[in-house]
Amino acid sequence: MPVGERAPLLRPTKANPVWSMDVVFDRTAEGRAIKCLVIVDDATRHEVERAISGHGVARVLDRLAHSRGLPKMIRTDNGKEFCGKAMVAWAHANREQRRQIQPGKPNQNAYVESFNGRRRDECLNEHWFPTLLHARTEIERWRREYNEHRHKKTIGAMTPAAYAQQLANSDIINPGF
Repeated sequence: MPVGERAPLLRPTKANPVWSMDVVFDRTAEGRAIKCLVIVDDATRHEVERAISGHGVARVLDRLAHSRGLPKMIRTDNGKEFCGKAMVAWAHANREQRRQIQPGKPNQNAYVESFNGRRRDECLNEHWFPTLLHARTEIERWRREYNEHRHKKTIGAMTPAAYAQQLANSDIINPGF
């Protein structure tokens, strides 16, 4: 692709072939770091996982592999969580295709960046979390509301959870194996 040429970020027509991942940071009122690993299915806009602890990215992905299978491709930025030896080794061991966006081009990871912006505006910026437990509770409440009660025009005015279920019922989900 020539320099400067734009290509659309195509949304997959099946659930699970492409996930976008990012990390969002915040702080509690007591100054403790809040670090959220966010994984979004590009097709359904469903938040696949939200980890808010010190678990490594590879451990979270291993857990997801057992519960729903892995995608064919994972798109990330160039953060240290995604470029380190552990993640590279995990991807190689699982034959997982990784796509890292160009530095300074968050629009190349638009699905998860849009999700993170919405979460920041509607949840993180709206709450002053006294503790990590309070942060976990509020972030999980917001995640459920987003996945189960928000209708998206781009997926037929369905909620991400309902759309993912419709694809599962249609035997369209490709677990990536």
